[in-house]
Amino acid sequence: MVQTADTGATAAPTRRIPATLIPGDGVGPEIVEATVAVLEALGAPFEWQRQDAGLAAVKRHGDPLPEPTLESIHRTRLALKGPLETPSGGGYRSSNVRLREAFKLYANLRPARTLVPGGRYEDIDLVVVRENLEGLYTGFEHYVPIGDDAHGAALAVGVNTRQGMNRILEFAFDYAIARGRRKVTLVHKANIMKALTGIMLETANELYARKYAGRIAFDTVIVDACAMKLVQNPWQFDVLVTTNLFGDIISDLVAGLIGGLGLAPGANIGLDAAVFEAVHGSAPDIAGRGVANPSALLLAAALMLEHCRLDELAVRLRSALVATLKDDGVRTTDLGGSATTEAFTQALIARIGYA
Repeated sequence: MVQTADTGATAAPTRRIPATLIPGDGVGPEIVEATVAVLEALGAPFEWQRQDAGLAAVKRHGDPLPEPTLESIHRTRLALKGPLETPSGGGYRSSNVRLREAFKLYANLRPARTLVPGGRYEDIDLVVVRENLEGLYTGFEHYVPIGDDAHGAALAVGVNTRQGMNRILEFAFDYAIARGRRKVTLVHKANIMKALTGIMLETANELYARKYAGRIAFDTVIVDACAMKLVQNPWQFDVLVTTNLFGDIISDLVAGLIGGLGLAPGANIGLDAAVFEAVHGSAPDIAGRGVANPSALLLAAALMLEHCRLDELAVRLRSALVATLKDDGVRTTDLGGSATTEAFTQALIARIGYA
């Protein structure tokens, strides 16, 4: 029996689970199709509702996050999406940020595990838990004219609330304990930003003492020292929890330890919905060439399966992916192989068939 993500009701594994599917931009449609094919081979019970977002939605609807997409996620409370293109500087606001705000997706989960041996670091198994709604990404910023210069100064205001910090810290501790992790490390900059990140440090110490002491190990580290230590000895860490900006940076650094964003899944968990994604960009330079690596989105799909209490299917998907990459040596060009997206997908489906 499993608990479905949309209603919380208990159902048999064969029950169809409604889910929103967003192909996205660039290589998005290619890796989404590959992932859907693998999930179908796995027998995952998702009933897809296809919707648009990003540049594709601008072209079709005049809005990077159109109302039909929002309505679909409101109904399903579950979504899998490809990368969305966001223009730098001007243009429209990030659809990813709008999704987080619209559905209160306060927790960004970024696991990083070594899948391809032979890199600079072996046996990496880290999780970054990033607060997704507060901090310096709240969008409270503006220019201040100085003399004749309309952009003479730029101001940004960061906001962290006690409620928001408590919520993300509880998520990190509960996730770590449920998954059998050994330690949670808070990453902060309270020596300089004494209020903005100090509130997270203060809340963490109080929360740990009250609720989690004796259940899991806990320590803290300043963000710049953390970056250095991750390069020197990443194995000293396990689960890292931090604020929005620091989490954005640290999660990419951690992805670099396992070979890059092409192997990095992401989950955005909130009060009203959960959205799973590949965190790499849309890579328009290789779109349509059939060489994109779907691994990050496949791993995001595994997180989605776990969220839906389909842990056995998640284990089978990850095991088949590892076997395809390591045992069979079938890899796309970004991982030093020569397989096309289609060839990689078919090899993975064949591996699933062996299980």
